[in-house]
Amino acid sequence: MLDQIALRAELADHYDLAPSAVLAAEMSGIYARMDRVVAPPDWAVFAPYVAAINRLKAERNAVILAHNYMTPEIYHGIADVVGDSLQLAIEATRVEADVIVQCGVHFMAETSKILNPAKTVLIPDMEAGCSLAESITAEGIAEMRAKYPGAPVVTYVNTTAEVKAASDICCTSSNADQIVRAMESDTVIMTPDKYLAQNIARQVPEKRIVWWDGSCIVHEQYTAKDLREFREWNPGTRIIAHPECTPEVVAEADFSGSTSGIIDYVTTERPEKAMLVTECSMASNISDALPDVDFVGPCNMCPYMKKITLEKVLWSLHTMESAVEVDPAVADKARVAVQRMIDLSRKLSG
Repeated sequence: MLDQIALRAELADHYDLAPSAVLAAEMSGIYARMDRVVAPPDWAVFAPYVAAINRLKAERNAVILAHNYMTPEIYHGIADVVGDSLQLAIEATRVEADVIVQCGVHFMAETSKILNPAKTVLIPDMEAGCSLAESITAEGIAEMRAKYPGAPVVTYVNTTAEVKAASDICCTSSNADQIVRAMESDTVIMTPDKYLAQNIARQVPEKRIVWWDGSCIVHEQYTAKDLREFREWNPGTRIIAHPECTPEVVAEADFSGSTSGIIDYVTTERPEKAMLVTECSMASNISDALPDVDFVGPCNMCPYMKKITLEKVLWSLHTMESAVEVDPAVADKARVAVQRMIDLSRKLSG
């Protein structure tokens, strides 16, 4: 666990991180991307960190990959690439920088390391885990294979390197239906998200999909009753759900898709009011680009994603600590499953 007191003392010795209205004004171009959701006093606090990170990023020849669930000051202030798990996995294969800083959770950093074994991959907080990744092990994959012999294992990218290495191919919420449909077997094993698997089973009825009993602590909290009650209270709102929600929630929604799919839908449709049934930062990160859309309703916060902060990003680049390592033998097998996903996704999309 990071020693926050020692961390702050060390950073204060090297960087001027005091809140600055002057610097905030000088960086108004960056602030304009998030001023609908970040108050001016908060931006005065964030601006010195953003400036320091962006300078240090250039010195280290580093690139920052940030998931759509990052907070706005990270998403808009320091990220070079933003996106969902599939987009970040693809972009990780194109990175030319020497250092990758993964603003997301641990499995994402592992994926970047798997695809870039010669590069340094940093995660600002090693404790940024994932309930889905923790719900399945390689032994669990073996258990499913024994129960359904001959069935291919399609594993969600929200898993450890060891689980990916034990699988046939990976998938994300944006390509899961395509990947499953492309499997030659009539029976397909999906791990570890049971709700994603159940939602995909509705989209791909020609396959018999069996699943592991895992779920996301953010998305499983939503209920169909919640959505129905919200519609009654706020009619006319477009409800948009992530497929990690239960099938009952997805059935109540007007649209269901990955984080990138949600962004595309709202950008194209421009509903007057939208409720995003996913992690809280999604609406915050796209609201400034869509001033005509009123984002309403409750949201659930991922405690793991929120472990990544500007302070920790600066610390990781300053010290070059928190480098993610993957056993080469495991990485080689996991890389096959991830690369199969990327290649098949490109083929099916092209």
